[in-house]
Amino acid sequence: MPKFPTSYRWQMTALLFVATTINYLDRQVISLLKPTLEKVFVWTETDYSHVVMAFQGAYALSFIGFGWAIDRIGAKIGYTLSVFVWSIGAMLHAVASSTFGFGVFRALLGLGEGGNFPASIKTVTEWFPQKDRAFATGIFNSGTNIGAVVAPLMVPWILGQYGWQAAFLATGAIGFIWLIFWWMYYEKPSLHKKISPEELDYVSEAVPTNVAEPALKWLDLLNRRQTWAFILGKLLTDPVWWFFLFWLPSFLASTFQINLTKPSLPLILIYSSATIGSVGGGYISGYFLGKGWSVNWARKASMLVFALCIVPIMAIQFASELWQVIALLGLAVAAHQAWSANLFTLVSDLFPRKAVSSVVGIGGMAGSIGGLLFPLLVGSLLDSYKAAGSIATGYNILFVLCGSAYLIALLSIHLLVPAMKPVSINLGDPKRTPEK
Repeated sequence: MPKFPTSYRWQMTALLFVATTINYLDRQVISLLKPTLEKVFVWTETDYSHVVMAFQGAYALSFIGFGWAIDRIGAKIGYTLSVFVWSIGAMLHAVASSTFGFGVFRALLGLGEGGNFPASIKTVTEWFPQKDRAFATGIFNSGTNIGAVVAPLMVPWILGQYGWQAAFLATGAIGFIWLIFWWMYYEKPSLHKKISPEELDYVSEAVPTNVAEPALKWLDLLNRRQTWAFILGKLLTDPVWWFFLFWLPSFLASTFQINLTKPSLPLILIYSSATIGSVGGGYISGYFLGKGWSVNWARKASMLVFALCIVPIMAIQFASELWQVIALLGLAVAAHQAWSANLFTLVSDLFPRKAVSSVVGIGGMAGSIGGLLFPLLVGSLLDSYKAAGSIATGYNILFVLCGSAYLIALLSIHLLVPAMKPVSINLGDPKRTPEK
């Protein structure tokens, strides 16, 4: 990778990484406090699924709202609003006194957190040429895993020392510290005062700075096969990641008696493996591009490998030892994050910069709707099998569904965009016809 007198693109990546870490730290707190909150508020699995759904519903709306807004007001202001809202929402959990209260504050958290990925992908698209975007996306996306690793270390300690309310207050407050650095250091490359001419030329490689790009309307976007490829990719696979985030701790606690009031080594190892998958997955497709592969082959071949790596999770039902399960789960979450880094990068491969946040928002909303509906199945299934004295069977069914989702998603993407042809825009014809 070329070296220049300045490297501010990596500074921007670091800011995205930290924000994404905070984003997932704030949302992960509730899954680690679930055993405690179940006793305090007398929750069933269905009650908990409703709290999760409140977050998912608001998150879906937030995704599309921030996706639209960030393409118009820019990443700097859009990300600032997003982090401010979600940090307030996270801290307010501490004053919840009922399941309904948790649902309300969970929804506020979701309304803010939906801006994270549209703003991040927008920033990567502005600061990196095509060949480096998957790698940069993998780096900031690994913050999802770091947040999930930090949470099992941080939250149980705060819970033991100061109580569950303090865990929400402490984690929510971190976002306000990040906002100071974001506002001080972030700027678009063309407006950055310290970037070198060489780095500016490099990051502007894909779209010259003197070319004006039109903003596509949502109806234009929804008429494109490329948009639907991203929508289906998110709809079919995002619910799996939500399941990993919100139910893995309780799965390990119920199946292997993991104590969630103390730092959990199994959870730390599982989510640490996801960090490797996120960065490695972004690097692999970029490596293929560097070897002369087409974007079509580089992205899809990488995603096929990652989809196949998730299939073995179906074998958890045959694993009797904790560390066998940890290995299977670690491989699956690593492969999901590698998949996710490449799926997000498809948007910048297929769409002009002015449409990137909007498409990420539309696809993110679809993924959140899937994440909203999936807890209904999870909650009812687990409650049903728990009542029958065989909750493990319920989890086994869920792992089979998770293991097959990615191959179905990749097939859908391939059928919709078999040649990965970018959206073409005729700047001179306002009545351009949608690309088929």
